[in-house]
Amino acid sequence: MFQTPSSSFIRGARALTQRQRSRLPQRQVRQLSLHEYQSQNLLKEYDVPVPRGILARTPKEVADAVTKLGGKCVVKSQVLKGGRGKGRFDSGLQGGIQVVDDASSAEKLAAQMLGHRLITKQTDEKGLSVNKLYVAETIKYDDEWYLAMTIDRENYSPAIIVSKAGGMDIETVAKEHPDQLLTFHFSISQGITPDLVKRLSSALKTSEKETKNLETILTRMHKVFTAKDATLLEINPLVRSSDGNFTCLDAKFSFDDAASPRQKELFALRDSDDIEQDQSTEMEAKEYDLVYIRLDGNIGNVVNGAGLAMATNDAIAYHGGSSANFLDAGGQATQQTMQKAFEIILRDERVKCILVNIYGGIIRCDMIAESIIGAAKELGSFRVPIVVRLQGTNSAEGLKLVSSSLLFSVVPH
Repeated sequence: MFQTPSSSFIRGARALTQRQRSRLPQRQVRQLSLHEYQSQNLLKEYDVPVPRGILARTPKEVADAVTKLGGKCVVKSQVLKGGRGKGRFDSGLQGGIQVVDDASSAEKLAAQMLGHRLITKQTDEKGLSVNKLYVAETIKYDDEWYLAMTIDRENYSPAIIVSKAGGMDIETVAKEHPDQLLTFHFSISQGITPDLVKRLSSALKTSEKETKNLETILTRMHKVFTAKDATLLEINPLVRSSDGNFTCLDAKFSFDDAASPRQKELFALRDSDDIEQDQSTEMEAKEYDLVYIRLDGNIGNVVNGAGLAMATNDAIAYHGGSSANFLDAGGQATQQTMQKAFEIILRDERVKCILVNIYGGIIRCDMIAESIIGAAKELGSFRVPIVVRLQGTNSAEGLKLVSSSLLFSVVPH
């Protein structure tokens, strides 16, 4: 049987995996995310069909790549955030993905892209610096599909997500047309079995040739998934041509950071620009022993302990809210770390309120209250309401301190 995944599960293919593995604060990164060109090269290594492409770092290299590929090409900004196509550059150019007809126009466009910052729906207002462009050949096709292989943590199983409605924001599809997204669970040890292929074919109503080609792609994806310790292999769009063949036009892959000792060659692909793009705020938080992950909502969170932080995010979602972040302040919070936590959260313009949820075990709630008050003194008045929940050691004293403070609007709970 197949299942229709919820929009939260689709987000899980991209974000929940990150949140789940952020429990180990001693690690600077939770996962390795590859650029499109790196993911395409990996697919090519495993004989998965992809368009020809060339990486370029200067406008001249872009022009040369277009000439080598034979004319009309797609020039794609290489950043580790989504929404490139509808993004905008600080140069004034609209769109992080451009179609060019010749080398001359490609070189002119590249000059407006390289060295400039691209702002998308997934970046902050500053955007990300584009230092690499991927020039890919254009190919003819009839349909755009979506295909992903990931981990369904709720069902403790790897899963394939497939849709004939690819080439768009998959979260929107999941929310507005959930019947168009199908999930197939499978055994990691058994891989892509004939029964799984039969279920896929029946649900998608594919022809014999399409089924055979999908089976080949999935089998090779499974090899990547297991051999490279992947957590997400996402192909969007997977395009279908009139002859029943499929080609992977764009790919985004993520890999378990715990596998770095086994996957040294893979993790060596990360450079300083990638770390800045992928986790600039997260790395800043790490310097203060905070574990921070940006999410999609507008409720900021400051919590101690990864388990409680995850439960807090889930509780907010259960009651109809949406968290702007996961932030674990740890068990040794100080005024300095609390100040940095609030500074990071308040920097996010999406945040409309902040929830502080602290359980005092070894850590004392009155000390947390003093830290919050101290942070407010240093930062000035908070621009949004803050709700403080203190439970455990010295919680009554902590709530009294917070309630008596006149520094900011606060609702103790």
